[in-house]
Amino acid sequence: MHEMLHYASGARTPIVMPVVNRTLGSPWGFWPDQTDSLAQRDTGWIQFYTEGGQESLDMIIQAYKVAENPDVMLPAMVCHEAFYVSHALEPITVPSQAAVDAYLPPFNPEHRLDVDRKESWGNVVTQDMFYRHRRDMGTSMSHVPDLVQKADAEFAEQFGRRYGGILEKYRCEDAEMYIVAFGAMCGTIREAVDQMRDKGLAVGLLKVRLFRPFPVQALQAAVAGVPRLVVMERNYSPGLGGILHQELKAALYGTENAPLVHGYLSGVGGVNVSVDRIEELTRKALAEAPVTESVWV
Repeated sequence: MHEMLHYASGARTPIVMPVVNRTLGSPWGFWPDQTDSLAQRDTGWIQFYTEGGQESLDMIIQAYKVAENPDVMLPAMVCHEAFYVSHALEPITVPSQAAVDAYLPPFNPEHRLDVDRKESWGNVVTQDMFYRHRRDMGTSMSHVPDLVQKADAEFAEQFGRRYGGILEKYRCEDAEMYIVAFGAMCGTIREAVDQMRDKGLAVGLLKVRLFRPFPVQALQAAVAGVPRLVVMERNYSPGLGGILHQELKAALYGTENAPLVHGYLSGVGGVNVSVDRIEELTRKALAEAPVTESVWV
């Protein structure tokens, strides 16, 4: 399937694919782990990571609005974790078809399979043509962050629910440290932040919702002036470490007064990360100097 992900993006097909994140064998397992979709981060697909059932449903609708935009025309994954989201029961508001149709513009692609319209598909191209094609994909990706912000705002106006677009901040005012994460772990981190705030620890949550394209400028602006970040991950790239940790450090490299960045491999393989565990790791990060590598904890 991996090569076909590249083909789908190269063919500029705005598919929206829900992804239930699970561990990859071997050894065999079916626990929540985001490495499966993160391993596809260079295939040319937009990637969203959601926290719960309502956000997942709403993000699928918004993803069509972004992916089908004529300035984008790229496929998108809406990723949520196994069991914590996929098998959990929670109340969901399902919008009517009429409301969704009013939110989404009609899809009218420039190119389509049509027996009455002769086109050639799948041809071999020259090196220069391939180069230009990939460059054009990059240009299309550059439009995505602004369109995500716009889609989120328009969704809030019509449906009354808003998620922050690219990023969401929770209790980040005057914070000495942000906990950076994505996916279902963010729900537990919210509770941990409340618990730590009650104890006098000035910490907040920075939730990353859009991972591809990686929102470099938004992240740089969001963490400006914050002394420390700690990234808590449910993924692992052998030979690299935590994927969000390493990409965040790359995004902040060279920025003025960049924060110290800790990276903890805390939820790999579906290991439960409790409220108390999050507080323990936050206190650890506040007390220690960060290291280059992501740390198994």
